[in-house]
Amino acid sequence: MARILIIAGVVLVLAGLLWPWLSRLGLGQLPGDIVVRRPGFTFYFPIVTSLLASAVLTLILWFFRR
Repeated sequence: MARILIIAGVVLVLAGLLWPWLSRLGLGQLPGDIVVRRPGFTFYFPIVTSLLASAVLTLILWFFRR
């Protein structure tokens, strides 16, 4: 369990450091993501981005457990 938490922490730190370059890929602005803009208020719910990230992480974890 400790090993998984350490790996997850390293991955999060790397994602944070690489975020300026990762944002250029268009993640977070996929069709299906919900954005509500009102004067003085913006609500953003990245449903499709979350589903895509979940599928990718599931495949990666499945691959490493084999």
